[in-house]
Amino acid sequence: MSSSDLDPTDAVRWRLDLAYDGAAFAGFAPQPGRETVVGALGEAIARYLRLDEPPFIVGAGRTDAGVHAFAQVISLDLARSSVDEAGIASMLRSINHQLRGRVVVREARAIPGFHARFDATWRGYRYLVAPGPSLAATNALAWPVEGALDLAAMNDAAALVLGVHDFRAFCKRPPDKTADEPLVRHVYEARWRTARDELALGVAGEYLVFWIRANAFCHNQVRRLVGSLVAVGRGTLTLAHFEAHLAAGVAEGLPSPAPASGLALCAVGYDERHGGPSGRSM
Repeated sequence: MSSSDLDPTDAVRWRLDLAYDGAAFAGFAPQPGRETVVGALGEAIARYLRLDEPPFIVGAGRTDAGVHAFAQVISLDLARSSVDEAGIASMLRSINHQLRGRVVVREARAIPGFHARFDATWRGYRYLVAPGPSLAATNALAWPVEGALDLAAMNDAAALVLGVHDFRAFCKRPPDKTADEPLVRHVYEARWRTARDELALGVAGEYLVFWIRANAFCHNQVRRLVGSLVAVGRGTLTLAHFEAHLAAGVAEGLPSPAPASGLALCAVGYDERHGGPSGRSM
């Protein structure tokens, strides 16, 4: 059976919460000839259910190559006759075994009419910076930044993005948008803090953690913001210039985006009838 042959009267809408290692894939969304999260997950489901083709999968948001997720949410339709509430645990064990830690499906719930993208009210991302030199193993999850950083200045700049803004200066232009079209997003939270390295994973003994939560994000928005916020912390970009770029929607002259490896999708907001939030705010 293929997803296009699915009888609507036999279809069950599932919400799956999952985590994945972004370094293992060329991004979340399907891409011809490249392995992606959706591609690997869909193939694993198809093998377990003996489907002719993978099911159609909708995600709460798309992540780029190298970006991790600890609380991504997807929705998909499966035949009631092929898997039910009793059999879903067996399917999840099979999926997790097949994908061997590159993707981990944490939870599955049947929610009629649920749509992972359109029912999401916000998304939350965390970015990790490792101060000073760091081990290669740490670099897979955090951006090593040497030299002093002014955390207060970085938070002053982060506060400027709160509220509703046109983020053209900090977004990669979508192919269907012209240069003069605004890319408006509503940012609810944006802040830096230090976190002690309780597990002694790094060299410096602490990390700098950036948390940002918004109704939605455009392509590369968080990484470009982080690159500029770190430049403010280094003193190579002034607060006034950061604010001017944001107001003008001009990217020219801003630093390069921060590396993908430090970024992770950590929470997605849903109301209780859609299962409540995934992950947690930070």
